[in-house]
Amino acid sequence: MSYIPISPKERDAMLETVGVKSLDDLFEAVPARHRFPMLNLPPALTEMEAMEELSGLAQANENVRSDLVSFLGAGMYNHYIPSVVDHILRRGEFYTAYTPYQPEISQGTLQAIFEYQSLMAALTGMEVCNASHYDGATATAEAVNLAYAQFRGKRRKVVVSPAVHPQYRAVIRTYIQGTDMELAGDNPNTDLDSQPDELATLIDENTSLLVVQYPDFFGRVYDYAKLIEAAHAKGALVCIVANPTALALFKTPGSLGADIVVGDGQPLGIPMWYGGPSVGFFTTRRSFVHKMAGRLVGETVDNRGQRSYVLTLTAREQHIKRERATSNICTNQGLIALGTAVYLSLLGKKGLRQVAELCYQKAHYAAQQLSQIDGMGLCFSEPFFHEFALCLNRPVAEVNAHLLDHGILGGYDLGQDYPALKDHMLIAVTEMNSKEDIDMLVNILSEVSHG
Repeated sequence: MSYIPISPKERDAMLETVGVKSLDDLFEAVPARHRFPMLNLPPALTEMEAMEELSGLAQANENVRSDLVSFLGAGMYNHYIPSVVDHILRRGEFYTAYTPYQPEISQGTLQAIFEYQSLMAALTGMEVCNASHYDGATATAEAVNLAYAQFRGKRRKVVVSPAVHPQYRAVIRTYIQGTDMELAGDNPNTDLDSQPDELATLIDENTSLLVVQYPDFFGRVYDYAKLIEAAHAKGALVCIVANPTALALFKTPGSLGADIVVGDGQPLGIPMWYGGPSVGFFTTRRSFVHKMAGRLVGETVDNRGQRSYVLTLTAREQHIKRERATSNICTNQGLIALGTAVYLSLLGKKGLRQVAELCYQKAHYAAQQLSQIDGMGLCFSEPFFHEFALCLNRPVAEVNAHLLDHGILGGYDLGQDYPALKDHMLIAVTEMNSKEDIDMLVNILSEVSHG
């Protein structure tokens, strides 16, 4: 990594300014025995040797672009990313930009965020979108904070479907730890065949928020309209955790009556990158904008009548007392959000729907073929988008090890999170999986089943 050095004259001027004579004086506050600890490090390498070492380590990794066929999803998906997305992200104007506190010199960054907000609001069918969160799990937990703030802490119960992503539920539990809030429905041992409408029995006058996923963690698609109506009848808000790709094919959460729509924007032009970084989207109704966490970019007109962009309603965030702020995470994934905006702009409504249709059709072909293997079958009968749970006749880890030997990254082991789903694999299919890929998976699993 390169850096810009300072001259001895500049160094001395800096030292004089802070009131010390040498660099060593800067460390006087650190006990001498801790200043230069012995580190167990290998001998120093030349630049050429270091490059060779790092290249060797990198080549030991396998990736889904060039080495493996992937059927792994569970919240992070292998989609095709047009080359222009990366090209725009690597432009210096965006790549090196920092928080746009000074709008007069940050118009490009602010407009990029504004376009992202507009696109995500349209995709989810909501009125307002913030500048983004770290990931889908963070955005979901922030929805809990919004509901708690909306009711001024008087409603302390949050009902969460067990079919919401396990990691999202874990982050919610972390957020409410040490508070007076109560979590209901978050039980991986519950009957996973039960219908979402049954969650209505958990909602009462003390409930601030209901959280469901669309499609759910198992890929199933439900119409939540009646459940949302039941929640609203009790005065509670509703948050839908959505797969953004699926929204090009199914009803928008906004049309179902959701108050908050969150999720992970990774499927929209962002690589899997060994697990991150990603971008969490957060959309809601205009009436909740003052309780919404995170930054918000607005469009206005300057003193010359020109269109311009600013951070708006900033009194919600770090510019006020900590205990009064809507959130103390006052940052956003600006660069990654730009990637999703570029992706959505390139594909447009028709292109995104085409991607969603390919995912849907290929996943259903795979499910049809896999369910015909003796000893295997689909776990659920409900409609699904591009993920489905497959029952196996042996441990998932054993099956995935065999698949990896054939260059295939297998599905997610559902038994890790749901005891009742031991030996069940969650398989994801996207537009990146060809018919030949799917047929190869079917053939190998047939061999495994009869082995």
